[in-house]
Amino acid sequence: MAKAAPAVDPDEPEDTAETPEPQKSFGRRKLIMLAAPVALLGVGAGLWFTGALPRLLGMQHEDTAAETARPPTPIYLDLPELIANLNSNSQRPNYVKLTVRLEVTKQEDVERLKAAMPRLQDLFLTYIREMRPQELRGSAGTYRLREELIARANLAAAPARITDVLFTQMLIQ
Repeated sequence: MAKAAPAVDPDEPEDTAETPEPQKSFGRRKLIMLAAPVALLGVGAGLWFTGALPRLLGMQHEDTAAETARPPTPIYLDLPELIANLNSNSQRPNYVKLTVRLEVTKQEDVERLKAAMPRLQDLFLTYIREMRPQELRGSAGTYRLREELIARANLAAAPARITDVLFTQMLIQ
């Protein structure tokens, strides 16, 4: 059976203009409901990453403590001159003459280093005697020697902390 189409009265005006309008207003309303939070989120993120929002919210870091606290002044301790023969396979012996300065941050570490000076010299000389002249060539060799001497110095003067080993003289013959 076929269904009959609804009858259209020719005297009644058609409501074609009213029907699309609610859909358009609903679409606009939907767009505003989606775009407003996204826009607010974008503005908030921009304010956050520029640093304006944390300042407005009172989440500012306290830089006054960092400005007043200066890094401690380093204290240097000179070691006696170290002369050692290097481990070489040639008939002619190779020697190294080294003058070293240790850097520490606390005054009490200086006293500990002075007490451990014989142990420091022994560890340094024992390590240097096992090195070959080729291992000391170039800046990479000097860097490796520095790192090894820092590790050995920190072991010898255990509670003290040595921050750096400075070479004031290095002569390889």
